[in-house]
Parts: sequence; structure tokens; C-alpha cells
Amino acid sequence: MSAEFDQKEGEILLKLARASIAKKLGKKGEYYEEIKTRIDQREHFNDKRGVFVSLHKHGKLRGCIGNIESVKTVGIGVEQNAQSAAFNDTRFNPLSLEELSDTQIEISILTKPEKIDFKDSKDLLIKLRPEMDGVVIEKNHYKATFLPQVWTQLPDPKAFLSHLCTKAGLPANEWEQGSLAVYTYQVQLFEES
Repeated sequence: MSAEFDQKEGEILLKLARASIAKKLGKKGEYYEEIKTRIDQREHFNDKRGVFVSLHKHGKLRGCIGNIESVKTVGIGVEQNAQSAAFNDTRFNPLSLEELSDTQIEISILTKPEKIDFKDSKDLLIKLRPEMDGVVIEKNHYKATFLPQVWTQLPDPKAFLSHLCTKAGLPANEWEQGSLAVYTYQVQLFEES
């Protein structure tokens, strides 16, 4: 497993996410360049990890985009996913400059997903760890994930899996059929206060 990020590094990543959104809204300035320089100077930010950026406005989701696989460096992942969460999440209108000050940013840095071997739906429920595990389900070309934070909204594992199947475009009870590939991961979470 890759090394953990410390609180100071998390704060730098949160500043990068906010500065990259502001830049896209036409507020480019020295602040963005200063943060980028700090990112470039720390080798740790060049680790390739899965990264999600979630935006919340008044406690409600306002955008969430990320990559599960370790295809981008953490620095690039935070910057690109922050912009995508703000402007490309099709569930929401693009974020406006006026909204940015009322928006809180949350960054999830993922561990590598590990496949769960399970015999049946009961065994799957036993192997899931609510509030600890992010979950990925996959069947043919259908795929979806919920970050561990989603457990606070869906604490019942059956409801959690049913909603995740629906998110993937599958029937809600698909997880009970035993034909899914299921992976779990954990996150290191950083959020603005």
C-alpha cells in the first residue's frame, strides 16, 4: 500500500482543488501557480492512486467525480476531478463563481481495490465492512462504486448494495444473484471545514 498523506498534504490538495475550480471560472492567479509549485515539489503527490473529489453545498452533494484505478498521479487526479466535479457531473448544472464560496470540497484518496470472494449474498453481506469499505460492483459492461462515506446515508448493507446496483444500471436485486464481481477499497479522506 502507498504511504499515507499527512494533514498538511491533505490541506495542500484541498487548496489545489479549490484553486483549479477557481481557475476554470476565470480566477487564475498567482495562488494557483503557488499551489502547483508546492505540488510539483513533493514527490508523494506523484504517486498514482485512485482519487475522488466531492463537492457539497449546504450539506448536500453538488458534484462528485473520480477514478477508481491508479491511472493518474494524486496531484493531477485532484486537479482534473475537482474541475470535472464542478463542471461535468451530469446530475448537476455547472458550478458558478457565486456558488464556489458556499461549496465545501472533499477529497478521497483510494487504496487499490481488492476483489472479494464470496459464496452467496449472505456471505457477501458478512464480508462487507460498513463505513470502512468503498465498494465497486461489476458485471459485463456495468460498473459502479460508492465511496465509504455513502454508508452514512445507506447504513443497511442490503439497501447499500441495492442502490449501488441501480447506480450501475442493473436491477436492484442483482447483488443477490451471485453473478457480480465485487471489490472493496478504503479511502484517506480530507475535507474543508
